[in-house]
Amino acid sequence: MERAVPVHPTGTLAPVPSMNDLVRQHTALTESDLEWLHLLVSEWQLLSDLSFADLVLWVPTRDGARYVSVAQMRPNTGPTSYQDDMVGHLVPRGRRPLLDAALDEGRIVREGDPEWREEVPVRVESIPVRREGRVLGVIARNTNLLTVRTPSRLELTYLQSASDLAQMIAAGSFPFPGQQVDMDASPRVGDGLIRLDADGLVQYASPNALSAYHRLGLASDLVGHHLGQTTDELAPARGPVDEALVKLASGYAPRETEVESGAGVIQLRAIPLKPKGVRIGSLILCRDVTELRRRERELITKDATIREIHHRVKNNLQTVAALLRLQARRMDSEQGREALNEAVRRVGSIAIVHETLSQNLDERVEFDEIADRVLAMVSEISPGKTVRRTGRFGILDAEVATPLSMVLTEILQNALEHAFATGERGTVEVHAVRSGGTGPKRPGDGGRSDARLLITVQDDGRGLPEGFDPRRAGNLGLQIVRTLVEGELGGGFDMLPGQERGTRVILDIPVEPHK
Repeated sequence: MERAVPVHPTGTLAPVPSMNDLVRQHTALTESDLEWLHLLVSEWQLLSDLSFADLVLWVPTRDGARYVSVAQMRPNTGPTSYQDDMVGHLVPRGRRPLLDAALDEGRIVREGDPEWREEVPVRVESIPVRREGRVLGVIARNTNLLTVRTPSRLELTYLQSASDLAQMIAAGSFPFPGQQVDMDASPRVGDGLIRLDADGLVQYASPNALSAYHRLGLASDLVGHHLGQTTDELAPARGPVDEALVKLASGYAPRETEVESGAGVIQLRAIPLKPKGVRIGSLILCRDVTELRRRERELITKDATIREIHHRVKNNLQTVAALLRLQARRMDSEQGREALNEAVRRVGSIAIVHETLSQNLDERVEFDEIADRVLAMVSEISPGKTVRRTGRFGILDAEVATPLSMVLTEILQNALEHAFATGERGTVEVHAVRSGGTGPKRPGDGGRSDARLLITVQDDGRGLPEGFDPRRAGNLGLQIVRTLVEGELGGGFDMLPGQERGTRVILDIPVEPHK
């Protein structure tokens, strides 16, 4: 009996098991065999689309009595033959004779009448998966025949190319070792396909492929032309002929590249076809990526502009700080001089954030580095005091990092100024810890996530005065802290006596979860 997809007691479908888990649990394949299967599965969307067929990879179990389906692929070019997921199903040997024949004889098996599945005729073929002379498993290729019609030239080219790839899989020459492909970034069959003969001449070019080459500047058809030479002629003049580009576009080796002219950019992927060990031609997949590259360049330009703005803001803030320092030196009033020096440190904390942002590609910063620089800047005003950090702030958005840097500056300045007597040694410790944020944002809370940043600033000084209320204190620094934490950051702020001595400041701030 075939085993159904596992179901939880609640009636919901269980998660589909991974190929790694299934292979290691049920089969005798080695880790290198498993890597080969992963390489195959990373490439087999190509075979599925060219075949207009579903693919299911069956591997014999350790005792040889059954097959386990470890991977499945549906085509983008035609209707599926399987509405349900097949991964994880177990089938006894003998139930599907085509699997047995392909595994035992090591050949592609196409014999037999179509199967009927929910009133849909399905043609089933079996392709052995060979690696280094051993058959590891079998691909069942299932074609939905309900919409079969007289094939067009494009469909005939697809099917012939699929047949060539299937023979290469059966011979162990596809996929290409060491050529792991990022299928999200590589061209696909529907993006554009060109079939070449052994000499690199175009036998067929799909409409999308022809449009891509027209975007490069081609004014004629491609059929009958040497694709490598044509591609090199369309690329910007570089002096001598680019032999590497000519060879790639001629399909001599499995490679990828991009070709850019003044009018457009196309991405090329070459797949040599060697169904019987000798190259009979090649498949060239191509995609017009002109607009994609244009948008990427715009983003790069915007990123550079934003970073330059942050750099200039940092420079301007440093100029303001320098002017304030100059003014402080000319002040006769000690109180006025200290007020200006505090302003210098406030401006400096903001400048640190903008300097960090000027070095990043996005508006997010690693705040631990900023915190350490703030600690170093503030500790300069109190020789003999130790200021240290424990825990991690992590990555924060700029809109959080800027006010938080000022808050941290104010709290540390306040601790160093009021917690210790003149000349007294002491320690101020900043501890940060993040919590929550592993789940989705709460839908009923305006999209706010449940991630929090808890910051504790603890000193071992004289402690709070009798009856001290941080919410009513008139100190400018504490007013700034309250305004920024509660107003800008939407968090909570409190000052409490330390557990043994000194003062403890607690900040509880909502943040974006780790990404």
